[in-house]
Amino acid sequence: MNHAQLTALGRALRLLGEHGEALAADTPDAKLHEVRTDLRRALDLLEESVTTTAPSTRCPEHPNGPVDKAAPDLCLLCETRRRAARRAEYGGGPLPAPQTEPVQSRYGVRGDRPQPQQRWLPELWNGQAWQLCGTPRRDRREAELYLAAQRRGPRPAMAYRLVHEFTDYEVLRVWGTPVRMDIEPMG
Repeated sequence: MNHAQLTALGRALRLLGEHGEALAADTPDAKLHEVRTDLRRALDLLEESVTTTAPSTRCPEHPNGPVDKAAPDLCLLCETRRRAARRAEYGGGPLPAPQTEPVQSRYGVRGDRPQPQQRWLPELWNGQAWQLCGTPRRDRREAELYLAAQRRGPRPAMAYRLVHEFTDYEVLRVWGTPVRMDIEPMG
């Protein structure tokens, strides 16, 4: 609802309030017809200003979410979350997997060795060294988009690079030229 619609709707509703205060048992029909036209005008203004559908639940987080008639706020999503919390609170959650003794092996069991992780590390040149400039990403495209946004930002660094980490480090791409700068301004 924009400001003009809000102002017009407020004016129409105030006018209806004045009509309501002036009503009496001996109000003439002409005045009632005037009230009806003003009421229709207010309804038309309200119809123009409402752009979304009416909420199906009373939940502020999911106003148009699926409905659960048994839930106090009619929200199926929130009620499912509450039921799971109650189930876990009383110990009615999923059954734990039976614990088995690992078989001793010369090379160890697969679960004992850490899984290799593949990540992309966005780094910036601070004038002295490369430093991490954002959260390590699991998706290369997302990391490149992040660095592109950093380069377009209000205070871009001299250079950026994307480092691929997969049991070792490999520099994938460098933007800009890193120049070593002395900390002391006079050299």
